[in-house]
Amino acid sequence: MAAERLTGFRRPDGRVGIRNHVVVIPVDDLSNAAAEAVAHLVPGVLPLPHAYGRLQFGEDLELSFRTLIGTGANPNVAAAVVIGIEPNWTDRVADGIAESGKPVARFSIERHGDFETIRNAARSAASLAQEASELVRGPVERGELLLSIKCGESDTTSGLASCPTTAEVVDRHVAAGGTVLFGETTELTGGEHLIASRCIDDEVRKRFQAFFDDYAATIEAAGVSLLGSQPTQGNIRGGLSTIEEKAMGNIAKTGTVPVVDALGPAERPRRAGLNFMDTSSAAAECVTLMAAAGAVVHLFPTGQGNIVGNPIEPVIKLTANPLTAETMSEHIDLDVSGLLRLEYGLHEAGDRLMALVDRTVNGRLTAAEVTGHREFVLTKLYRSA
Repeated sequence: MAAERLTGFRRPDGRVGIRNHVVVIPVDDLSNAAAEAVAHLVPGVLPLPHAYGRLQFGEDLELSFRTLIGTGANPNVAAAVVIGIEPNWTDRVADGIAESGKPVARFSIERHGDFETIRNAARSAASLAQEASELVRGPVERGELLLSIKCGESDTTSGLASCPTTAEVVDRHVAAGGTVLFGETTELTGGEHLIASRCIDDEVRKRFQAFFDDYAATIEAAGVSLLGSQPTQGNIRGGLSTIEEKAMGNIAKTGTVPVVDALGPAERPRRAGLNFMDTSSAAAECVTLMAAAGAVVHLFPTGQGNIVGNPIEPVIKLTANPLTAETMSEHIDLDVSGLLRLEYGLHEAGDRLMALVDRTVNGRLTAAEVTGHREFVLTKLYRSA
C-alpha cells in the first residue's frame, strides 16, 4: 500500500499540527461564561470551559497550569485567547503559551467586568481567526507527528483485535522516527511487570514503577475496592471479569517497541519512541492530558463503544465488535471486526488503520469531530483549599 503524502501546519517552535484551531481558554471556572460568549460572537473559535482553577495549590495547581498551557501550545492550535478572573494567573497561562511562539491575547475580568472583557476578547479572537485562516499546510514527515493511544469501554474483542490493530500502527510510527504516548496507570494492574520489562534502562524503569506504586498506595490508603470501577460495568458486560484481563488488552495496543521514558501527567516527551504517561484511565481526562503534552492525533480502540472526543486532538475510534460497529456507527471511524471473521489478517488491519490516520492527518474529520464530541476534562489530584 503506497503511503499517502502527509501535510500539516508547522508552528513557530518547529512542531507539526494537523488542525488549525483558535482557542479561548478560561483560566478558571468563573471565566467560562466569558470564554463561551466570545466563541458565540466569533463563530469558528473554540472555547474550552472546565470546572476548576480556583483555590488549588501545590502539584494540583501546577498540573492545571501545565494542562492549560500545554493545550494552548499544542501544535493543532494556531492562536489562543486567555481569559481569567485575576491578572496574575491569566498572565502565567498566557506567558506559558506564548513561549511556543504563537499569538496569544490575554484578558482579566477583575476591574473590567464581563461585558468589556467579552467585547475586547472577541475583537482579538476575530483578528486571530482571520490570521489563522491564511496559514497554509505544507509537507511533513510521519516521524514529526506525536500520536497518543488509549482504549475505552473494552470487551473481549478489544484485546483480540482492535488493540492489536492499534499496536501495528504504534510499531510502524515508532519505526518511522515518531513518538507515541500511552498511559492509563490503573489499567496496567496485574501486567505492570510487562511494561517495566520493556523500559530501556533502570532509570526509566524506576520512574515507571514509582508512578504505578504511587497509584497502588493511593488505593490501599483509601481502603476501598475498585470492583465496578476497574473493570467498569461496561467491561464486565463485555466479558472482562478481572483487571488483569483488562490490563492484557490495554498492553496489547502498545506494540512491541521499548518504552523510552516515563512522564508525569501532561508532560511533554523528551525522547522519540514509545513514552508512558502517568494518567487516569478516565477517557476524557487521559486524552486531555496527552493533548496537553502535544499529541496531535489519538487512536482509541473500543469494544462496547466509548464516544469520547477532544476539542483540539482528533480522536480516531476503532472497534472489532460488530454490534458496536452497527449500533454506534456514527461514533466509529474504523470497523475491524473482519479480523475476527478471518476475512483479513492483522497486517492488513494495520494497513487500514494507518491509511485512516493519514487521511485524518491530511484533514479528514473524525467521527468525534463531526458529532461534536469535545470533552475537555482537567485532572484533579486532591481537593482545593
